[in-house]
Amino acid sequence: MKVIKFGGTSVGTPDRMKKVAELIAKEQAIVVLSAVSGTTNSLVEIAQLLFQNERNKAKKQIETLKDSYHTFVNELLSSATQQEKAHDLVASHFSHIDSFTKDLFTIHEEKTILAQGELLSSALFQLYLEEIGVHSCLLPALDFMRIDKDLEPDSFYIKHNLERELTHCQSKLYITQGYICRNVFGEIDNLKRGGSDYSASLIGAAIQATEIEIWTDIDGMHNNDPRVVEDTFSIEHLSYDEAAELAYFGAKILHPASVYPAQLYNIPIFLKNTLEPTKTGTKIEQQLGDREFTAIAAKDGITAIKIKSGRMLLAYGFLRKIFDIFERYKTPIDVITTSEVAVSLTIDDNTNLDAIQEELRYLGEVEINKNLSIVCVVGNFSHDTMGSGNKIFTSLQHIPIRMVSYGGSQHNVSIVIETDYKKEALVSLNNGLFNQN
Repeated sequence: MKVIKFGGTSVGTPDRMKKVAELIAKEQAIVVLSAVSGTTNSLVEIAQLLFQNERNKAKKQIETLKDSYHTFVNELLSSATQQEKAHDLVASHFSHIDSFTKDLFTIHEEKTILAQGELLSSALFQLYLEEIGVHSCLLPALDFMRIDKDLEPDSFYIKHNLERELTHCQSKLYITQGYICRNVFGEIDNLKRGGSDYSASLIGAAIQATEIEIWTDIDGMHNNDPRVVEDTFSIEHLSYDEAAELAYFGAKILHPASVYPAQLYNIPIFLKNTLEPTKTGTKIEQQLGDREFTAIAAKDGITAIKIKSGRMLLAYGFLRKIFDIFERYKTPIDVITTSEVAVSLTIDDNTNLDAIQEELRYLGEVEINKNLSIVCVVGNFSHDTMGSGNKIFTSLQHIPIRMVSYGGSQHNVSIVIETDYKKEALVSLNNGLFNQN
């Protein structure tokens, strides 16, 4: 059985939702749906207004979004019976959202509001499949998708509860929601933005799917960011390791965590374009290609932290003390470089930056730099590779470099620069690594 995931743009209009139905009508698959494009952003805005106690503004936003869904229903469904069911469904969900305008608003209630997007898109899609005579079962993700106390997916729980749900309603085709889950306390939670890819991969691993398909509005993983650089091209084949590096360091087509569950069971991942379904797209599998350079990605919102201390010289345990601080504040480190008397590292989450900085001051002099980007060059950089570094740094010779990380992986060279130089760096690398005559 396949797992097939469709992103928000793929179900973003009634016409596109109908195209998705055509694509999956004869499949034996679990179909994972994101919210209709724009919905999650609107729900985030509503939640922010409620946090600010702007209840009247929140009510207006809720009404506007509700009206757009009633219009969506009229364009999606033609049967009066199905339309009535769908309008009742929309009214019920938005009545639930509106109930949060009447009382104190908390973070847990925000996550309940955000879940409504996926619940709506999957239920409306199920109603459309019923209308066109395609038999399918709606699987509630909240009945089997759960994260543990460390906010990591509970794989054992997911596998056993998903098996129960599949047995309950036997079909060739199942529809479920991406992104949403429950936490260890049973409250509605989520896998963070872009988490529908992660849902699909976790489901694929749970059932040991034959393959996982991720459908978006672009034809596979490109060799560079097509929003910034012209003349990019789709990569037909990636290894799991290459895909994971690109996803983590900024390639928006794939959620960073979604590679590992598939890799664990050697399940191929296909990245496809809903708007051009006949295009090859990208296949991700174990096999490594023989290219020197595969692709370039960039990650913004980076903060660099330098800790300088004479006590580090010839001392052991110094790095452990640094890492302990970041572990206590649950703040991941992206890139790290060291010298005899200093450590430089980067983070992409500044939530606890002030507290981290205060504790690091006990270890040495601390310097903070914000508004940085990590540019990641992915390829095959084995220990006997020669000349790759020269090509990369020659391409960037006119751009000031803050940090470089190389050797931690055979597939990645990470370069930290000021974000103002990001576009110039991506274009220069594209010309230097892929467009040489």
